[in-house]
Amino acid sequence: MDFCRVLRGCRTDRRFSQLELALRAGTTQRHVSFVESGRSVPGRELVVRLAEALELPLRGRNELLLAAGYAPVYAESPLDGPVLAPVREAIGHILRGHLPYPAVVVDRDGQLVAVNSAFGVITEGAAAELLGPGANVYRLALHPDGLAPRILNLAEWARHILARLGQLAELRAELAGYVPELGSEDGMLGFAVPLRLRSSYGELRLMTTVTTFATAVDVTLAELKLEAFLPADAATAEALAAAAGDQAPGNM
Repeated sequence: MDFCRVLRGCRTDRRFSQLELALRAGTTQRHVSFVESGRSVPGRELVVRLAEALELPLRGRNELLLAAGYAPVYAESPLDGPVLAPVREAIGHILRGHLPYPAVVVDRDGQLVAVNSAFGVITEGAAAELLGPGANVYRLALHPDGLAPRILNLAEWARHILARLGQLAELRAELAGYVPELGSEDGMLGFAVPLRLRSSYGELRLMTTVTTFATAVDVTLAELKLEAFLPADAATAEALAAAAGDQAPGNM
């Protein structure tokens, strides 16, 4: 892999000038220019500083190091391995802590890693093959056999989903074929894009929050995202509480 090309591509993608990158990385514009042109071979420490200055995700920092001929710095541990056992326990606590509101954990590609018991309210009626570990949460959201038939503002919600798939071009192309085009009249979204979902408990109006492990130094952990669905009105909060009550062990 051509390190010069990779570094220049990362810099231009972030719209940094050579001077700005140099200042961020604690070096000179002349040195950055020499590195990008191949006239200077950067040391491992400088590559690490450049990757940090570019605010690359951990996977991207490893890839930049590999392109420069150095071993990766950040480990990539299997989620089901012993190293990340405390993470799995923490995820369980977090998911339970969001009850009675639905929450889901996904990996970098949107594959389902874990869900809480309230997530079933969202997935009512979805095809079995779109659910379960390893299923893709974005495909679940927009597939005709997933949530799409029950989403009352499908065009707006689809735009919100598709905007998050910039690096997943193949998946984005597939999902774009499932949804209606967004017209100009759909542009007024207010302060957030709600998910308006038809359910057996009435219409649910949900906002979402995304949480990451901000201090992660393991690639697998850094790429996990927890998405929680929060009620946007009192009626939705009451509906989710009622659903949780129905799912309680004594009521099953």
